[in-house]
Amino acid sequence: MSDVTIGRPTPITNATHSQKPSGMPVHKYRPYEAVTIPDRTWPENRITQAPRWLSTDLRDGNQALIDPMSPARKREMFDLLVRMGYKEIEVGFPSSGETDFAFVRSIIEEGAIPEDVTISVLTQAREELIERTVESLKGAHRATVHLYNATAPTFRRVVFRGSKEQVRQIAVDGTRLVMEYAEKLLGPETVFGYQYSPEIFTDTELDFALEVCEGVMDVWQPEDGREIILNLPATIERSTPSTHADRFEWMSRNLSRRQYVCLSVHPHNDRGTAVAAAELAIMAGADRIEGCLFGQGERTGNVDLVTLGMNLFSQGVDPQIDFSRIDEIRRTSEYCNQMEVHPRHPYAGDLVYTSFSGSHQDAIKKGFDALEADAAAAGKTVDDIEWNVPYLPIDPKDVGRSYEAVIRVNSQSGKGGIAYVLKNDHKLDLPRRMQIEFSRLIQAKTDAEGGEVTPAEIWTVFRDEYLPNPDNAWGRIQLRSGQSTTDTDGVDTLTVEAVVDGADTVLTGSGNGPISAFFAALQGIGIDARLLDYTEHTMSEGASAQAASYIECAIDGKVLWGIGIDANTTRASLKAVVSAVNRAAR
Repeated sequence: MSDVTIGRPTPITNATHSQKPSGMPVHKYRPYEAVTIPDRTWPENRITQAPRWLSTDLRDGNQALIDPMSPARKREMFDLLVRMGYKEIEVGFPSSGETDFAFVRSIIEEGAIPEDVTISVLTQAREELIERTVESLKGAHRATVHLYNATAPTFRRVVFRGSKEQVRQIAVDGTRLVMEYAEKLLGPETVFGYQYSPEIFTDTELDFALEVCEGVMDVWQPEDGREIILNLPATIERSTPSTHADRFEWMSRNLSRRQYVCLSVHPHNDRGTAVAAAELAIMAGADRIEGCLFGQGERTGNVDLVTLGMNLFSQGVDPQIDFSRIDEIRRTSEYCNQMEVHPRHPYAGDLVYTSFSGSHQDAIKKGFDALEADAAAAGKTVDDIEWNVPYLPIDPKDVGRSYEAVIRVNSQSGKGGIAYVLKNDHKLDLPRRMQIEFSRLIQAKTDAEGGEVTPAEIWTVFRDEYLPNPDNAWGRIQLRSGQSTTDTDGVDTLTVEAVVDGADTVLTGSGNGPISAFFAALQGIGIDARLLDYTEHTMSEGASAQAASYIECAIDGKVLWGIGIDANTTRASLKAVVSAVNRAAR
């Protein structure tokens, strides 16, 4: 008889879970090279202040788009970056073609660049390109030329077929040419700076990258009041963030004239660790980070400036960039790039402050209750005490989000079913946060009445809440007609005839579009309203097609959605604003 214990499970061993070979051709790839720094210091460091930031949305980000930005979209992106507080902005590659050159000239000639903002332009190390690049900067107040050449072994061997000395000489000669053309073409009104990048730094031997950078500095001669920016790009992310940090600490230690060098990190996200690589590089001695909003860029993207900045904010460090209107930033970025931000994107996605799990909902609710109790006990407001709510790394209100999606969290199927009825039966494609808002109203109905809510009942509730009509003309304002004119500076003036609190009224306002002008007009009658989000779509095809506009507004402290339906898209938008304003007064 075998020695078996009846009823006792067989113990799990390591062999039970041993992985099998994948069969993939791993022999084709080599591991990254480690850096020997036995006394490395960066693991003990902490980031206690914001680095210098450079946005390359208009250059690196733009070149990676399927449909590169039009001049109007470029200007919209530039103005957004300025509003957010970026002081260094790479605005293009002016020698690449007339489009980039003309854009650089336009923002200089139109006075769009604040005096404390430095624009940067990229060039390769060829004389005719350098001349054209410097020429684009005439009249700029603060400007930097960013020169690069590839220094990695594969490029030396395969692309350029040149020796180390030849590659080094390209960088040195290019630097000299930048200085000569700056002296020749730029006037005393321009504060001129220089940046050099040994391209594909992650693949370049450290001692050779150092040699090239030293050769460039010998020409530029950095000194007090004359810095040089040395940018070390992870053009292709090759290693763990820890090894990337080791490379930066090695360079920072070995560079001469270090006190006059701004050491810049430019990570890409090929391994999915660009944010970590940037943060560890700062801990290892880097002074500046180059990246794009929401990680736009070639292949898997540049490092994400929004996540980096908000990571600092969440640790109590001022990023010195204003992310308080995160939805406006996301909406503008999506318009300029013609690419959507993922709903799970850190800090900015539609779903990142929403929990669908019942246990998460319970913890968040108790966290809010405890926060209010702690504030009351301390005799302070919630905004004046340390934030500490389960599952929420920051207060959503600090980036312009309401608490409704957090506190009133429905199952996905609940919102999805309601949204499906409105889209399938009435051709209305509600934005996600409006789905959450409306589902709360349906939930209140089912809680009060019990039983099933039918599609007809859903539509009745929706129409009564959002769409005043002649049979149900609720609210302070009823629109009659409107007219908009645009002057030569692009400013819209809107005149609207309406009934306000029962009296015929003419509302007038100006702004950078009819919606903006309408908000200005509302200020004139004491209504404080601000746009948070906007989307629209057609409801059918053909000349008589109706358009649906959805607008999220902050109105006297309330965050509410409104909807407008009309054959004219501008009128639909104005109706949507009125819908939200009327709801706020209910």
